[in-house]
Amino acid sequence: MYEYSFRHDINLLDISWKGPFAPEIIRTYAHELLAEFGHAGFKPGYLLRIDMSESATQPKGSLPVFAEAFGTFPKAERIAIITTSAITALQVKRIMTQPYLRIFDTADAGLAWLLGRIYVSAE
Repeated sequence: MYEYSFRHDINLLDISWKGPFAPEIIRTYAHELLAEFGHAGFKPGYLLRIDMSESATQPKGSLPVFAEAFGTFPKAERIAIITTSAITALQVKRIMTQPYLRIFDTADAGLAWLLGRIYVSAE
């Protein structure tokens, strides 16, 4: 359903979603992530990448639960969302209105932006 890692070397919380989230999973996920955030020693001002490329569009009823569950989560400096789905991108923009959020097609492009680098595709 989800995986995450705290990369201290670049102050990055790196999250990957796989599939849709039911409201009860969202609450568990938010609680777990907040607890781990503190244990990892992270503080506001971190970088956040959420890779949704293997995640389906979220059920409409889940969106308000996400907003509520993560309403007090520590503020990131920059947020990169990874998705190629136009519908998922619209959902993200509806719930996550931070001006420091950008949406990318690839994880590499998102990471490059987070780190203030110019991304050049190897293709």
